[in-house]
Amino acid sequence: MLLDTSGLLCLHYQTEPLHTQACAAYKKATIRLTHSYIIAEYVALATARRFPRSSALAFVVDLLDNPDIETVWVDEPLHREAVVLLMARQDKTYSLCDAVSFVLMRQRGITEALTTDRHFEREGFTRLLA
Repeated sequence: MLLDTSGLLCLHYQTEPLHTQACAAYKKATIRLTHSYIIAEYVALATARRFPRSSALAFVVDLLDNPDIETVWVDEPLHREAVVLLMARQDKTYSLCDAVSFVLMRQRGITEALTTDRHFEREGFTRLLA
């Protein structure tokens, strides 16, 4: 499964309403994939939600060091392919981070995302947190 920004927030913070559901889905996953834009977005979201910065950054370090999670570092070809997707979906409100996730999931044959974001469903993926 892809570990999206909102899913990581639910996984990390016990005060999030979908924390238990996120933990259960995470434990069941055989593939755990994320990317560098999600990590950047996670730090921004945690800060905006007023979670302690030190906690968010420690979580990111643990995530990057976790051998069970593959982190893809977004390079120029992946970034450009995501922009092409955004250009084709101008009627949608997808972020560049979303578009990178969609492209990466299709490349890897991943159908499930640990996310609360309905955009994933609009692109034909399974949103695990609802």
